[in-house]
Amino acid sequence: MGNSYAGQLKTTRFEEVLHNSIEASLRSNNLVPRPIFSQLYLEAEQQLSSLEAGSRVDNEEEEEEEEEEGSESSCPVPYQMKPPPEGCCTTDGFCQSGKDLRLVSISNEHIEVPSGFLLVGAKSPNLPDHLLVCAVDKRFLPDDNGRNALLGFSGNCVGCGKKGFCYFTEFSNHINLKLTTQPKKQKHLKYYLVRNAQGALTKGSVICWKGAATAIDHTPSTAAFCSAAYNGKESPKQQLVKNNLSALTRPLVLGTLTNSGPPKKRHKGWSPESPSATETLNLPLNPQVPNRIKNGHGNFPYLCGNINDVIVSPLLYTCYRNSQSLSRAYEQYGAPTVQPISEEMQLLLTVYYLVQLASDQVPLIEDLEQIFMRSWRESHLSEIRQYQQVIPQAFPQVPSHIAPVTSAQLPWLAGLAASSCNDSVHIIECSYSLAEGLSEMFKLLIEGKLIKTNYVVIICAGRNRAIDSCIVITGKYQARILSEGMLTPSDYQKEVNYQLVTGKVESLGSFFSTLCPEGDIDLLLEKFYQENQGHISSSLPASANKSTTLNGTGAVACTSYEIERHQIRPFQLAVAQKLLSHICSIADSSTQNLDLGSFEKIDFLICVPPSEVTYQQTLFHLWHSGILLELGLEKQHLTKQRVEQYVMKLDAEAQIKFKVFLQNSMQNPHTLFVLIHDHAHWDLMSAVHSLYPQTELSTGLVDRLLNCREVKEAPNIVTLHVTSFPYALQTQHTHISPYNEIHWPSYSNGVDLYHENKKYFGLSEFIESTLSGHSIPLLRYDSSFEAMVMALGKRFPRLHSAVIRTFVLIQHYSAAMMAVCGLSQMKNYTSVETLEITQNLINSSRQCPSGHGLMVVLRIPCTPLAAVAYERLYNVRERLALEDNFEIILGNPNSGITIGKHFVEQLKIWQKIEDVDWRPQTYLELEGLPCILIFSGMDPQGESLPRSLRYCDLRLINSSSLVRTTLEQELGLAAYFVSSEIHSEKAVVNDVLESDPEKLSSTDNEDEEIATEVTAFCSEPSPPLVTAGDRAKSPHQVLSNSTEEATNNHERQKQKVDKGAQTTVSKHLPPGNEQLDTKQNLKSAQISITSSSSSPFSSSSSLSAPTPNSFILQTSQCSMTKSSKQPPIVFLPKLVYDIITSTDSSGLPKSSSLLPYHSVMWASSFRPVMSKMMTCTEQSLYYRQWTVPKPIHMDYNNRNEGRMDTFHPRRLLLSGPPQIGKTGAYLQFLSILSRMLIRLTEVDVYDEEEININVKEESDQCYHQPGDTWPEFETFKKIPFDYTIHDPKYEDASLICSKLQTVNSEDRPISRRQEDMYTHRQTTRMRLSKYAAYNTYHHCEQCHQYMGFNPRYQLYESTLHAFAFSYSMLGEEIQLHFIIPKSKEHHFVFSQPGRQLESMRLPLVTDKSEDFIKSPTFTPTTGRHEHGLFNLYHAMDGASHLHVLVVKEYEMAIYKKYWPNHIMLVLPSIFNSAGVGAAHFLIKELSYHNLELERNRQEELGIKPQDIWPFIVISDDSCVMWNAVEVDCSGDRKSDYTWTERNVSLKHILQRIETTPNVTHYALIGMRKWSSKTNTAEIKEPFSCCHVHDFIMLNVDLTQNVQYNQNRFTCDDVDFNLRVHSAGLLICRFNHFSVMKKQIAVGGQRSFHIKSKIAVCYVSSRPHSLNISSSGLTFSGLLLYLCDSFVVASFLKKFHFLKGATLCVICQDRNSLRQTVVRLELEDEWQFRLRDEFQTANAKEDRPLFFLTGRHI
Repeated sequence: MGNSYAGQLKTTRFEEVLHNSIEASLRSNNLVPRPIFSQLYLEAEQQLSSLEAGSRVDNEEEEEEEEEEGSESSCPVPYQMKPPPEGCCTTDGFCQSGKDLRLVSISNEHIEVPSGFLLVGAKSPNLPDHLLVCAVDKRFLPDDNGRNALLGFSGNCVGCGKKGFCYFTEFSNHINLKLTTQPKKQKHLKYYLVRNAQGALTKGSVICWKGAATAIDHTPSTAAFCSAAYNGKESPKQQLVKNNLSALTRPLVLGTLTNSGPPKKRHKGWSPESPSATETLNLPLNPQVPNRIKNGHGNFPYLCGNINDVIVSPLLYTCYRNSQSLSRAYEQYGAPTVQPISEEMQLLLTVYYLVQLASDQVPLIEDLEQIFMRSWRESHLSEIRQYQQVIPQAFPQVPSHIAPVTSAQLPWLAGLAASSCNDSVHIIECSYSLAEGLSEMFKLLIEGKLIKTNYVVIICAGRNRAIDSCIVITGKYQARILSEGMLTPSDYQKEVNYQLVTGKVESLGSFFSTLCPEGDIDLLLEKFYQENQGHISSSLPASANKSTTLNGTGAVACTSYEIERHQIRPFQLAVAQKLLSHICSIADSSTQNLDLGSFEKIDFLICVPPSEVTYQQTLFHLWHSGILLELGLEKQHLTKQRVEQYVMKLDAEAQIKFKVFLQNSMQNPHTLFVLIHDHAHWDLMSAVHSLYPQTELSTGLVDRLLNCREVKEAPNIVTLHVTSFPYALQTQHTHISPYNEIHWPSYSNGVDLYHENKKYFGLSEFIESTLSGHSIPLLRYDSSFEAMVMALGKRFPRLHSAVIRTFVLIQHYSAAMMAVCGLSQMKNYTSVETLEITQNLINSSRQCPSGHGLMVVLRIPCTPLAAVAYERLYNVRERLALEDNFEIILGNPNSGITIGKHFVEQLKIWQKIEDVDWRPQTYLELEGLPCILIFSGMDPQGESLPRSLRYCDLRLINSSSLVRTTLEQELGLAAYFVSSEIHSEKAVVNDVLESDPEKLSSTDNEDEEIATEVTAFCSEPSPPLVTAGDRAKSPHQVLSNSTEEATNNHERQKQKVDKGAQTTVSKHLPPGNEQLDTKQNLKSAQISITSSSSSPFSSSSSLSAPTPNSFILQTSQCSMTKSSKQPPIVFLPKLVYDIITSTDSSGLPKSSSLLPYHSVMWASSFRPVMSKMMTCTEQSLYYRQWTVPKPIHMDYNNRNEGRMDTFHPRRLLLSGPPQIGKTGAYLQFLSILSRMLIRLTEVDVYDEEEININVKEESDQCYHQPGDTWPEFETFKKIPFDYTIHDPKYEDASLICSKLQTVNSEDRPISRRQEDMYTHRQTTRMRLSKYAAYNTYHHCEQCHQYMGFNPRYQLYESTLHAFAFSYSMLGEEIQLHFIIPKSKEHHFVFSQPGRQLESMRLPLVTDKSEDFIKSPTFTPTTGRHEHGLFNLYHAMDGASHLHVLVVKEYEMAIYKKYWPNHIMLVLPSIFNSAGVGAAHFLIKELSYHNLELERNRQEELGIKPQDIWPFIVISDDSCVMWNAVEVDCSGDRKSDYTWTERNVSLKHILQRIETTPNVTHYALIGMRKWSSKTNTAEIKEPFSCCHVHDFIMLNVDLTQNVQYNQNRFTCDDVDFNLRVHSAGLLICRFNHFSVMKKQIAVGGQRSFHIKSKIAVCYVSSRPHSLNISSSGLTFSGLLLYLCDSFVVASFLKKFHFLKGATLCVICQDRNSLRQTVVRLELEDEWQFRLRDEFQTANAKEDRPLFFLTGRHI
């Protein structure tokens, strides 16, 4: 019947065969379907057992999904989904009726299933980790063999209950699959759903659409990179095809697809005219089943038949495709001539790259991308120079145009490149299709002609079409690594667990048993145990348990034991302050995203991964930090249960605790909640993609909790992400602003800056130790271990390499323990490195009198393998009776720490713990415990290790899946602090002294075998010398003795010396090892002991039996102490070691260029090379530009066209190296943040007693009653003026005399030093009231508009207005400028038209309003644009008021920026260097001029001039709060009263003063300066006539002829007060009102004074002035400072001076100086000398002052 295949009658029904034939006809457009009857007589040969097939369905799903992605990304046939009905639900996971279909949601619901229907799980491309529940007619589903499924579809929706879907296309639309390709039930119906024992619906077996023969094994030995480009439209596609050599035992046939069944799907771009369109490569074992190839595009042939070991990867395809977008980065420059790298050049460069790879290297896509980019840059250097103008130094000068490689040249050039690589790369050229080349490749592979070949490059290059290419990886090692690298972490665990459960590893164990000539290791262990059961303690030195005996008998115990409790190092404090600075920056920004001023306290929640150890570790730090007590969150009696409320483990119970946290945040709006996400790179899975087995319920919790709407919108929650590996949080879609990143300071640059006494050893330091010139490398690899793994990998190709590596390492540790215990023959079955680790571990506790020892971390990521290792090592330890020598701990992230009772008791003794029930809960509490910690879990989750860590064995980490975060966090386990005084050379010697004298040698950094010499012993008790040559070797190359080895094992030492043992190691298998038996290969990879005459023990001094004294006796020293002074030694897999230690020209490790994280991908191959010189900030910007999250990443949907609002305003990122102290830093941050919030609600105000109280005239006369509200005018006029200054800020000022006072310097208090006046003024801390004035840092909703920011955060508009008036005393017109915001223009009068500023509106004296302040407030300020207290909204209690800031011209812009809604009066430029006197002068003169303008304006309206309000307020910029005294006069006697002082609003005070009877008759009104020391006597008289300062109401009408001294920089208020009084005007101080002044350290003007030993007398020269009588007074000096015309000679002659009194005349120029001397007739009474004339030193732009001094005759 036309069938050439032998077979037997099939049992399939005729309908099924007919169905298959019809389907093939429908799906193919040019192939002849197989005859129906031919199929009835064919039965395919079963290839795998059903068990094997069933175990690999997950990988098939992954491949199909990748196939779909690849198909969509390479121009598939478009499928237009029918638009959903209007108004229906389109949410993924829900049907169009809005019902949830996700299995995780409805697994416990009752679902009615009609008869004949089955529940199945459908996969949606938008929800790859969810199953959608569907009811399908079982007639349309296949049987267990993948057959008998009818064409078509019949199904029901279990959500809304809609029935009768007859087409899968219609059904897929209803359940919102949102497909971009033709819907097929075979592709999307994946699993049967079944009920478990609890009745919940769960995922069952896979729907076998194609039969069990399509199962794919994960351990192939052949792989292929396949690329194809068609019609010149696409770049080469990449596919990774892997084939197992052992399965290819039959010849291969190349033919047409006439009877092998149709392809799985229609071939895109497949036309009948194509000569290769009907070709396929047929693998003969199962010709009926087509291959499941992903990305089957272009002209790549279909593989049919035995395709079980074929795996396809999209890596190279993605690389080629991304390289085609190289020129897009230059589109912004308009560079259309820059073309991407050609497909031919891509393939040729790939060949070049493969040729230079060593036999033990694996190709890295990152390397290939960089090669493409460098080639592209070199070929377009001139264009790049044109647009970037910076030529990278790494690229040489090349011509601007390079001739492209043609398709015809490509095979020849590729063959030429591969000719020099000893056939490691083989080139196959084919004419028609890749099928031809693949057939030849498989033929060569079966014939054994590709034994030395690792890569086969197949090129099909036609003249008139684009190239097709395929790269087949035939190197077994490379194929294994690449295939295992395709597994996800969960698939990796499943595969390993499958091999353990099914017993596939038993063959490996059996093989190990045959290696040992003495027989099975277990038999040797049992024999050893039986022989030494009674006297094991005598064969080993005293174990750690001797410590208790020694201590009990009074022997000296080790005193170096110490567990580091919580302490803050300088770096941590610096980072905490940086965090605080960023928080303040957020609060200070104009976006109003954080109002720190509204918070009264701090609360927090720390989120940690679901590791029990990390959880307990965080509790440990939190407990010892004392932060809960400091923040006031807990009381003194703190319990562990209370501490646990502040730490949340991200597990199944996290949502309950987090809900409480959210409720607290909503109920306490005045509490700032800090949400700390520690180890933040863990679990970045999107909540949409987080349906996992029950063991991984925590996955996706971070997205569900921390990214929930409540957290994002809460104004009182700040989120702080803390991580050592921030790369996955630094993508194009990140929530974190780059300005909100805080990076740990560099230790290399900051140790001196921050005075650190410890040196941090991190990744860079570990790498640096491997460079030449350093003593001993801290990073190493085990060559003999790698050789054994390599050999076993070839013998057991089906076993996962993690299984092989783990079993080999267990074997090495077991053999090493046996060797140390006396079974010396077992040294041949371990490695030098493992023997060193084991020997130092066992001997460590013997070197300390207290039994302290070392920790060895054995990292086994796969939990099942870790359990196997623990069980095996535990058993070996028990058989060797070492159970009291060291502990073996299985560290599982899901459970706590379990150790033996004996070791618990030891830890309690060392740590002085008396709690009977105490158990260690963190690894830090294992300090000093000799132990092997088997550290399991796919990723470390933030666990810290103790300082007794000595070895970090990372030989079993997964080296096939390489990303930067994974590698760096594994190496982060060894990160370490050592004392900065300890040098690495000293550490080397200490490490060497721990080694065993018979330790075998090996080298990891040399290719040739090296025989290590043993240092000769000398009889002198001097320390052993380590030569420079020895120092360059690894530690185990320098051998020495320990004291107890020299004494207890004397005879054994003698035998070894006589032997002259020399150790060698073979790093690579000998030539021809392929033809040798595997056992022989393994033995050659083992360490062999041979005799050598070159041993130093061969000398005559060594031949005789050495006495104990002939050895160097080492003083017993605690191994834990030594290990804490040096970083641990790290052992890595060879592949990882090569990547870590390989650096570029800048010194950047290759690992830094790897993909940063599993869930992100590169945005383009066109990206610059990272550099070692990049700072952390620059690296962040690099990843933000060049990485994008995958759909499974929680940030995937956070994109908004690159706008800044994708950043969350209250989210920060703290990054720092692992184990550097980030926990302590953020706890310290909480502390200082809390203190800052307290400081924000408090302020330091001056609290000083009034001065010169003792010189005040004592008078019993009372002018007013204590309870009087206002002064009685007539009574007040009788109060004498008090000339004495009582303001404490003038403590160092001269005393002002009056006729009522007697000048006596002894009455003056001892004044403080001048410098103490400003740095040590007495202050007290006061809590801000609701009536306080604020600076620019205050933000709240109430004063939001007052501050001048609209809802869109744009500044209010303002206009600049010029205002001029003439002043006769200045002799010129004064030009001022007003900056008036639009919102404040109603306070001014403008001309119409032209809008010229005419005047500032003034109210009437008779106006009365509760919500209006009549007096305009002027605040002169300089240098305090941020700190000045200009926000009077709360002080005024919301009342309408006019507030004007008086600023200097050069400060106008900065004040306008910070206070956009404030009116500003800008002083003329000539006043830029003037003092406060000039500002007060202009304020007063301007106000009077404005008063005149208003009187004229309002007089036209019929208002009398005297009715215009004449007062203004002049306030300092540091007035913060105001107080009022309330007097209770309800006592029995009139003189009895009590008083209290309370904070009131400024509105209350001003309105009280403004309503004073006859208020316009007062010239100046002021108030007391607040002091806590105010006594009853001071407020007994409610009103005083004395000096007023700081905050005054000035009557500009009455003081028209009294001016401020514009030349004064200090005491201008005192001078003005004296002038007002001498003019006969009233000055009133309200003693019941007081003002608090805030201490502000910046800005303002500091004063200088004449010392208080000098008294001054004030006399005004103005006519009609009130002056004291100066008769009888003799003066010691005369100062004439810029005196005006009122000072005349006759006026000066009224005063009497002592002989020799000093005169000082100060004028603005030399001519005025001489004129003054003549005009005042000074030469009559004063003597001058020419040399007594001086001139001040000024800047060029300032005019100097001229001085003349003289003596009285």
